[in-house]
Amino acid sequence: MLIERSDDGFATLVLNRPKKLNTLSIEMRRAFAVAIDALEADAATRVLILTGAGRSFSAGLDLDEWQAPGIVAAAAYEHDPVAALKKFSGPVIGAINGLAVTGGVELALACDVLIASSDARFADTHVRVGLLPSWGGSVRMARRIGLHRAKELALTGRFLDAEEAMAWGFVNKVVEPKQLRREAEAMARQMLAGMPDALVAYKRLFDEGDATSFEDALQNERTASLAINGPVSQAEIDARLAHLRGEG
Repeated sequence: MLIERSDDGFATLVLNRPKKLNTLSIEMRRAFAVAIDALEADAATRVLILTGAGRSFSAGLDLDEWQAPGIVAAAAYEHDPVAALKKFSGPVIGAINGLAVTGGVELALACDVLIASSDARFADTHVRVGLLPSWGGSVRMARRIGLHRAKELALTGRFLDAEEAMAWGFVNKVVEPKQLRREAEAMARQMLAGMPDALVAYKRLFDEGDATSFEDALQNERTASLAINGPVSQAEIDARLAHLRGEG
């Protein structure tokens, strides 16, 4: 793993196993979890960009480890990178630089926003190797692009290129490869213009609402809104106004 910190308040986490298409080995998933914990503990890092080195975002699990003795399913359940990523409370921008396959798709779908290089391609090939997703891929993909499109991708295992991914709502934006990191960093800075506590609270509100019924989500929003928007001191009002003016 590579961690690149910016003084502006965001960090870029790079899956750095390019010769293996950034396949998610046990060692990499352990390092990934450690990196996420470190970034979450760093108060100066409020937004995370996740990307890959080389021509791949991630080609999923390292299948060389699938048949390792004494290890169940390449330790997919023991070392779950999606669960690790969810520990980062701020926004996560996925900068998808190339291939995102199977487990790589699951990891991409766990990001809050996806910006794809025009070279990016997505494929859920679980059925081709006789496996089922275990990191929430079937649920997140159906909610992202709809049940019928998710079934098409999953049951055919075909590749979805960047432009079709954009048309389907799989990604938020497609840019030229040389612009990918710059675009992700620009979006991170836009997010960082918000108040720190509100940035985290609003992301959590979306995630909690997505995981419950419509009526419960409305009630949850009202409860969270009262907690954030309720009576505040004059000092807090002054701090928020100063933030809007770029003074704090």
